[in-house]
Amino acid sequence: MKNSQERVVIIGGGLAGCEAAWQAARFGLEVDLYEMRPHVMTEAHTTGLLAELVCSNSFKSESITNATGLLKVELRMLGSLLLKIAREARVPAGGALCVDRKIFAEKVTEAVEGNPLIRVRREEISQIRSDMVNIVAAGPLASRGLTESLERIVGARNLYFYDAISPIIEAESIDMSAVFRSSRYSKGDSTYLNIPLDRERYMRFVEALRDAEVAPKHPFEDDRFFSACMPIEELAKMGDDTLAHGCMKPVGLPDPRTGKLPYAVVQLRPENLEGTLYGMVGFQTRLRHSEQKRIFRMLPGLENATFARLGSIHRNTYLNSPAALLPTLEHKELKNILFAGQITGAEGYVAAIATGLLAGINAARKAFGLEAVVPPSETILGGLTRYIATGSPAGFSPMNPNFGLVPPLPVHIRNRLRRNLMLAQRALGAMRSWIRSFELEASPSGR
Repeated sequence: MKNSQERVVIIGGGLAGCEAAWQAARFGLEVDLYEMRPHVMTEAHTTGLLAELVCSNSFKSESITNATGLLKVELRMLGSLLLKIAREARVPAGGALCVDRKIFAEKVTEAVEGNPLIRVRREEISQIRSDMVNIVAAGPLASRGLTESLERIVGARNLYFYDAISPIIEAESIDMSAVFRSSRYSKGDSTYLNIPLDRERYMRFVEALRDAEVAPKHPFEDDRFFSACMPIEELAKMGDDTLAHGCMKPVGLPDPRTGKLPYAVVQLRPENLEGTLYGMVGFQTRLRHSEQKRIFRMLPGLENATFARLGSIHRNTYLNSPAALLPTLEHKELKNILFAGQITGAEGYVAAIATGLLAGINAARKAFGLEAVVPPSETILGGLTRYIATGSPAGFSPMNPNFGLVPPLPVHIRNRLRRNLMLAQRALGAMRSWIRSFELEASPSGR
């Protein structure tokens, strides 16, 4: 019989939970991974697969001069399972790491369920034990029972925001004569489809968005949107050119048929390896489904579009983390409880994986009587976890990985690309030193 301290309970089989389970098992812990799906579904999920992606299929840039790209490198240095699988399931997408959703989730499920130290338990759990190491990685769609339990533990009222999902279109229904293939600035593979608009057609589209009918919300919900997930119809109301300077910006996308830069461009990104599905980049929405079909079919090439998935909106729950968590992702008072994923306020797929990885490592350290650790502040991972724990509790909001999370360079570099490259080199050096400096002692048998 194993000592109870050689077992960890993880709640949630999403990106963070699966990464945390894999990391804990790497160092000899037995893991009980609880996932309520498919017996209890959420508003956004459609399968019972672990690590199902419900929004975009993009893990964003691979470049180390991009904060999310740098974070990926840091996580690979630390042995991330999910980023390894993401590369195996990738689809062409220029300089971004995009995956075939189905292949990705299937591979993660196979790896996790096939690990002899991980027991996947398909049941809802709403009570958190404080007598053993737990990782709460329930994601932003935590069940009502678990949310109520979390509110009691955290001691602060949960916050929430709305996350809007972009539509996906069947490739066969797109009029390819009305679009052109190109990645922005011609970087990487030309796998994006681009719909050019002149100002007149762009303004008709903007006006249609402004006048469209949105899906009703529940009486207890108000419109607190995370800025990176702002519905396109809300952006359209902010000004005539908000979209043309945002998700529909034409910069770096001249139309090869005219040689000119369009007034605005709608980008479609491949969603699977076969190239049969395309997602509308930045078109997250809460419009009624009938309105989505009507308005998006106003776009050139989409007059006869068949939508494999229409946009939707759901409530996302996250903690007021600065009031409750340490940079190690431990609860400030109940040190046996750690948190990971979007519920912490770490926004985006890669950030969810990152917090899951750190929580898994720290769960293993705690189980073996070692102190929990936090990466150096110079790294994106270290900067992100410090933001989660030390941001202002008043008005705390989710944060994407960005270079503003790390200390500035000792000298001011005006060129942004050069500055980011120097920050990346510093981060990778700090991560290498950190990995060498701490030891994660596994069980006495050395498993």
